[in-house]
Amino acid sequence: MTRRKIIKTTLITIGVLLVIGIGTGLYLFNMPHRDVQNTKSDYLLSANEIVQEYLNDKDAANKKYLDAEGESKVLEITGTVAKIDTDFNGQKVVLLQSNESKSGVSCTFPLDFIEETPIVIGQTLTIKGVIRSGAEYNEDLDMYENVLLDKCSLINNK
Repeated sequence: MTRRKIIKTTLITIGVLLVIGIGTGLYLFNMPHRDVQNTKSDYLLSANEIVQEYLNDKDAANKKYLDAEGESKVLEITGTVAKIDTDFNGQKVVLLQSNESKSGVSCTFPLDFIEETPIVIGQTLTIKGVIRSGAEYNEDLDMYENVLLDKCSLINNK
């Protein structure tokens, strides 16, 4: 094979690999996001139930609710609003926690969330969302961490 033919073959191979790589990247980037609001819930729980599951056996709860591939379970959590806040991204965050519980469920709503009726502290809500992490005791901070739900939507407002 001549030097010219080797360079031509190498450049064509690099070009094909580059086109395949860019095509794959664009496909993955433009994939539709998971529609949590229209997805059937995998579990219906109270805030206390899921917190206790994690505090009693974190590994079993992680196996039950979390997925390494990113398709974690969709949960409907019912609880009492203990705190209403806004995170650094401007997203509304509602903490569902009872007075006797050491930890709660922190529910983050998307930026486009529209409150039809105001959420107030002490109110009982059912919130649907994707679980991102479970409750646990953090020895370094000497405090309990909350269960985290993301992409939340309000199911009912009692």
